[in-house]
Amino acid sequence: MNNLILIRHGQSIWNLERRFTGWADVDLTDHGKSEAKYAGQLIKKLNIEFDVYFTSVQIRAIDTLEIILDILNKKNSEIKKAWELNERHYGALTGLNKDEMMKKLGKKQVHIWRRSFDVPPPPMEKTHPNHPSKNKTYINIPTDKMPDSESLKNTFERVMPYYEKNIKPLLSSNKNILIAAHGNSLRALCKKLLNISNKKIIDFEIPTGNPLLITFGKNLEVKKYKYLDDKRARNILFNV
Repeated sequence: MNNLILIRHGQSIWNLERRFTGWADVDLTDHGKSEAKYAGQLIKKLNIEFDVYFTSVQIRAIDTLEIILDILNKKNSEIKKAWELNERHYGALTGLNKDEMMKKLGKKQVHIWRRSFDVPPPPMEKTHPNHPSKNKTYINIPTDKMPDSESLKNTFERVMPYYEKNIKPLLSSNKNILIAAHGNSLRALCKKLLNISNKKIIDFEIPTGNPLLITFGKNLEVKKYKYLDDKRARNILFNV
């Protein structure tokens, strides 16, 4: 059997301020750094020797992984960074306060944008300073793949090809893998790995800084799964 750990980055500044973050690059709060340290301690207790580490190209996920690697005494390990593991792009909502938007547009509309499977928020104008085309990090992304906005479905459609090509073969080779990424890119992975329906994925949320351990059998079937911090665990909903 081999293992996969998925961890959402620790609390970011915009998490604290309740802003839509998406592809905006924001730092961890002190609390977020503490979450990452505690996550590292929980992972260390498992005594799992990880073979490969993945993260997005966003600083909050990278910093979370680097803090964990420091705790694991693996600080100089190679990290595979991929924009495909980025957070969902929140389009024109990027940077806006969630509570203020609910007051302005209504809770129902904001809930649809945040939690529906296939309804993206309004697109970000290409002239917006936070548009990916303005960021040299994304200079090599093909124009037709650079998002102005994304639903969870769109996020799933970019995460899964990367998983199939780069992560699944390693899992099939009995490798242990740790991925530090984001709420929605990890929801996309969980949808696939844990067979969560389009309907139930709407209510599936991943907390910051709580490692999710998934153990596979020899045919890459999920044998068991659990959050390492039981006190902050969220229910995982399978198809029934």
